[in-house]
Amino acid sequence: MATASLRVVHVDLVPENKQKKQSSTPLHRISEVREQQGVSLRSAARRMGKDMATVRHQERDTTDLRLTELYEWQEALEVPVVDLLEDPGTPLSRPVMERAKMLRVMKTAMSLLDGADSDPIQRMAQMLVEQLTEIMPELEDVTAWHSVGQRRGMDEVGRIAECPISDDFLGQYANTYE
Repeated sequence: MATASLRVVHVDLVPENKQKKQSSTPLHRISEVREQQGVSLRSAARRMGKDMATVRHQERDTTDLRLTELYEWQEALEVPVVDLLEDPGTPLSRPVMERAKMLRVMKTAMSLLDGADSDPIQRMAQMLVEQLTEIMPELEDVTAWHSVGQRRGMDEVGRIAECPISDDFLGQYANTYE
């Protein structure tokens, strides 16, 4: 019987000095802007039509994004692209900061409206919501702060859908409890 030995040879086609290195310096500030805008990671993923792992990876400030990915984030967060790019020592632009503040005020107003126990407080909260919407119409679809955890709509699925349990796995425990 003959035996054969295998030898694995690794060849880099790109010279070492030309290989792409992982940057340790921040390239963008998507995470900072997303948090400022009050957009959850789940909402951003839903708006961009991507899974949570991809969005989480792209959000890391050292991730080198393609221009198309940067524009997807710009659309999802509704901010100018320039505000997503990292420029050391430069704060976010004034319009982005003001929008983030208005968004937080609207969420608070909606929370007051939802939790109002008396008619006078409900009328005052409703007037506040209407005035904020008049100032900034894009706030019309803003919802109240979540009281506990994150609420999902009936058309959304949770993390269990990402890692379903097989019938075989459940079957082995079915007889145990009979």
